[in-house]
Amino acid sequence: MGVALMGAGCSGGADTAAPAEDPVSPALPTPAEPAAPEPLPEPTRILAIDTHSDTTQRMLDEDADLSQRLPDGHVDLVRMREGGLSGVFLSIWVDPRKYRGERAWRRTLALINVVDELVRDHPEEAALCTTGEEVRAAFAAGKAAILMGVEGAHGLGTNDLEVALERTRQLYRRGVRYMTITWSTDNDFGHSSTGRQPLLGLTDAGRALVTELNTLGMIVDVSHVSDTTFEDILGLTTRPVLASHSSCRDLAAHPRNVTDAMIRRIGANGGAVCVNFYAQFLDATYRAGRRRVQRRHPEEFAALQEAHDHYRARSAAARALAERLDPALAYPSVERLADHIAHVVEVAGPGAACLGSDFDGVGELPAGMDDVSDLPTLRAGLEARSLPVSAVFGENVLRVLDAQHAQTTE
Repeated sequence: MGVALMGAGCSGGADTAAPAEDPVSPALPTPAEPAAPEPLPEPTRILAIDTHSDTTQRMLDEDADLSQRLPDGHVDLVRMREGGLSGVFLSIWVDPRKYRGERAWRRTLALINVVDELVRDHPEEAALCTTGEEVRAAFAAGKAAILMGVEGAHGLGTNDLEVALERTRQLYRRGVRYMTITWSTDNDFGHSSTGRQPLLGLTDAGRALVTELNTLGMIVDVSHVSDTTFEDILGLTTRPVLASHSSCRDLAAHPRNVTDAMIRRIGANGGAVCVNFYAQFLDATYRAGRRRVQRRHPEEFAALQEAHDHYRARSAAARALAERLDPALAYPSVERLADHIAHVVEVAGPGAACLGSDFDGVGELPAGMDDVSDLPTLRAGLEARSLPVSAVFGENVLRVLDAQHAQTTE
């Protein structure tokens, strides 16, 4: 749960009896009780934005009420306040293994509808935001800024380009402010870092989609895409991009992470890399160890798979099982997450880093980060390294969002 950055000091100890008077030496005066130190100031409230949370799935499929403290998972409005998270991009993600064609499009609209319901039912606590100005206004009013991003253009539910572009415009009108070109699989618009053809890039339809996103002022999100798709996007876009939830490949080799060259390109483009909190993307040694344990004990992990229907319980049980089977397995901490953020800053400057947790979309967060209420722990770690906390926590994302709006209204 939430960890305070600073705590008040306290005077301590039980009272002790005064020493007996020495008949030879004059009695010494009783020392004065030390004054209690002044409480340390609370950390300055800063605007903080998370660019990727999959909590939307819980809202639709589990009827989760984000205005209440949820018993599990990572995000709700209560814990956002405790953790100092001012706003969040709720992910509009459609599972392509379950929903295709028109069913995928209906699912996309249903997810947007539950976000609308949240802000409509709790207007004193949350506000739907589409611009940096609206986010800042919500922050000033003490409301959670709720934003939306579509994760994967397959959620458009069509391979008809004209229909896809019109649906993209409809999403913009509904408040969506970024689109990830691919998810973990290839689609009609581009190729994924973990798809069947990771050496390929944007399709012709994908090029048209990127151009339309630029025209609308919707951020192009380069998380999940193949390296070639990334290069195609950066060669085409006229606006700053986001990697909404990607960690650093130089620190943890995984195709889902971005290389130093990609980080530099994003920084030079005026965009930002929002670091993913997933433990297996943060630490390649841990990931390899986990995979090794699972290969050596397939029956135990297969039984666990059958015992848990939901990924949250399954992931927690898998982590506990792996640590029991291999006590030497070193689990990454919040400091490892801070390493990735520091690396982005080192590679591309203080304007290039941001937060893209993947809350409620991943089963393993770093030790010390159980949910959104633990963000102060990360903030303290960044402050200890003299990193630009205000920029990383929110201002860089708002700059990218502002850039889309400013160019659109010129």
